[in-house]
Amino acid sequence: MDSISLSGVWTLYYAKEKKGQWDRYTADMKKEWASIPGKVPGNVQLDLVNAGIEPDPFYGDQLHRFDAYEYFQWLYVRSFRAPDDWQGDQMILRFDGIDTYADIYLNGKHAGSSGNMLVEHEFDVTALLLPGAENELAVHIHSTMNEARRHGYTMGMRGTARRNEICWLRKAPHCFGWDIAPRLVTAGLWRDVQLIRRKHTRITETYYACSGMGRNSMDLQYACRFETDHDNLEGFSIRLTGKCGDSFFEYEEPAHFLSMNYSCTIENPRLWWPRGMGEAALYDVKMELLYHGEAVDCVTERIGLRLFRLERSFEPGKQQFRIWVNEQPVFIKGTNWVPLDALHARDAKRLQRAHDLVFDSGCNMMRCWGGNVYEDHAFFDLCDERGIMIWQDFAMGNTNYPQTPDFVPVIEEEVGKFVRKVRNHPSIMLWCSDNEIDYKNEGFDFPGRESSYNRIAYEVLPRLIQAHDPYRILIKSSPEIPEGFNMYNVPEQHRWGARAWYKDDYYRLISARFISEYGFHGCPAPSSIRSFIPPEFLWPMDNKIWAMHSTEDIRIESYLNGRNEMMAKHVKIMYGEIPDDLEEFALLSQIYQGEAVKYQIERCRMQKWEKTGIIWWNMLDCWPQISDAVVDYYFRKKIAWHYIKRAQLPVAAMMGDLESWEYPVWIANDTLEPKQVSLQITDADTGECVFSGEWTISANASERIGGVPGYISDKKVYLLKWQVDGKEYGNHFLTGAPGYSPEDMKRWLKAIQKLPEPFETEM
Repeated sequence: MDSISLSGVWTLYYAKEKKGQWDRYTADMKKEWASIPGKVPGNVQLDLVNAGIEPDPFYGDQLHRFDAYEYFQWLYVRSFRAPDDWQGDQMILRFDGIDTYADIYLNGKHAGSSGNMLVEHEFDVTALLLPGAENELAVHIHSTMNEARRHGYTMGMRGTARRNEICWLRKAPHCFGWDIAPRLVTAGLWRDVQLIRRKHTRITETYYACSGMGRNSMDLQYACRFETDHDNLEGFSIRLTGKCGDSFFEYEEPAHFLSMNYSCTIENPRLWWPRGMGEAALYDVKMELLYHGEAVDCVTERIGLRLFRLERSFEPGKQQFRIWVNEQPVFIKGTNWVPLDALHARDAKRLQRAHDLVFDSGCNMMRCWGGNVYEDHAFFDLCDERGIMIWQDFAMGNTNYPQTPDFVPVIEEEVGKFVRKVRNHPSIMLWCSDNEIDYKNEGFDFPGRESSYNRIAYEVLPRLIQAHDPYRILIKSSPEIPEGFNMYNVPEQHRWGARAWYKDDYYRLISARFISEYGFHGCPAPSSIRSFIPPEFLWPMDNKIWAMHSTEDIRIESYLNGRNEMMAKHVKIMYGEIPDDLEEFALLSQIYQGEAVKYQIERCRMQKWEKTGIIWWNMLDCWPQISDAVVDYYFRKKIAWHYIKRAQLPVAAMMGDLESWEYPVWIANDTLEPKQVSLQITDADTGECVFSGEWTISANASERIGGVPGYISDKKVYLLKWQVDGKEYGNHFLTGAPGYSPEDMKRWLKAIQKLPEPFETEM
């Protein structure tokens, strides 16, 4: 046994911090402070709820009851018996997630400190541990807000949502309040804790990267770093073996030093392909450290052999943002991956179900948004296995972070740890410095680039990626906006705008080659709303509880209820009136959202390769709210999820806006093989067939195959059914312009639901 789990039930002590100062740990704290059971992994907010001290923060306005705890300190304590047969090895305390600023004590002696929620922390406790005896472990977590008060804030530092404390703090940015998350400044041991035994001779790092491919071969770069207490390095070697089905390779090279880089060519490899383009083949690889031919350590991982590149240009008239895998262009159909839960100790239990939603909806990429935590291996393992590519933001967003030398080592440690941890996952395609910092700085009317220049993104992070993962690409921001450009003339764009009619010129005439954010609000199911809004505030929605769950921070912003008002305006645009009951409003709102997101996905697919992809916003809520998510916090799917699934099929039939007296008909084929497609289009009301035929659609292409005559005054739904590879699929198209009759729309919805792979509304 090389590790002991220290997760489970601890004793949690807590008290206020006074005058904004941290207290030093003493044994008397356990006598003087209040105590409750503390679950690890866990959050103190959940422990307070479970102990009956506080109510559910997600219900009504009870969230505000947790404001005071931002200035509390917390002490986790537990005892454990240490093995007596580990002597001679290193004893390491490993915390997979400490939230956030903490001092760790073993048997009353200081073992180390932490100051970053986002990455793992390890402490060598060999000299502090009592083998074969009971040991007491204490983790003293200090107030995050009081940590923020210890720093200075220059005029160039601004946090999102008027929260400047975010600038210095290495927590998930959304914890301080966002338009998709509540302000809930968490604390706790939110991932597992272990005591680990380590040998003095061991592998410390591995690295795998594909650097080139031939007709039937792949060039693999691999590297090893190790440490040893041997007097010299004579006799060490590295052996690498890999197996995927009937494909096998083995190489052994001498290790002349504890830092070694190698390369090899793998013949007839089984390639890792993105979803819909082939098998996501994974090799089980084992890197062994040999000493005079005997294995003294090994690291086993799963890697994919695939070549990635990003074709990108900012040159006016020749702009491009296109992803290639194994020298094939990939049209991106993706979603933004945001927090699984505002209380991250619950992430692991929500992961599989959330990932299934992404897979089942037909996505081939996820953008891991920069306001979140970094996901653990379990997330990337699923992406590896399912062929879902990852665009990974680093955890910075919409904030002007310190540009000073004392902040640089904080980011260096964080990014270095995370990149080294996950870089061998083939699903990770590219790194991105942050979310919308370039974009945000555009709105400040700075006099020049000197005022808005982000040294962290443009200098520090490129140096770190060059050091730790030189075969991947770094984007400086999402969207990246170089000097001389603006948010609307760069190849990759976030498209939000006024969010009025979804076919306004702002959405219809998008200049972006690639859209990495786009979304529309949709009301959750009334059954979900009743789970978090008290009956007296249920309807009408113009009240503070709806505003809180919208998410409006009514402690800072004036009470405008803006996003709910925007959602109501969508209903007004489409139907000419706003229903006077919740059930009707929710249904009509969801239809609008579904049509809006479906429209942009299909519009991009019909313009393939003029458009190269869309990553829409977003899949799942992290708390009960009214939002752009297409699945609510309780995992109830909105209508949009079903519309998106049909719009993202690998081979999909679609119709476009009226052009020259007809609605164009397109078939997109995102596979690497030509497809024989038989298509029929009927009028949902009359059942009349208005278009039919059979076509061969080229591989990895989108082709216009004809049109359906029509008038702009038409208000119809056409039902599309097609057969490909022996299976039938369905889609629909809504013609005309507002306002639509709610009764017509509900009748059409029933016909849409009955198309192949039928669905029910979850109200």
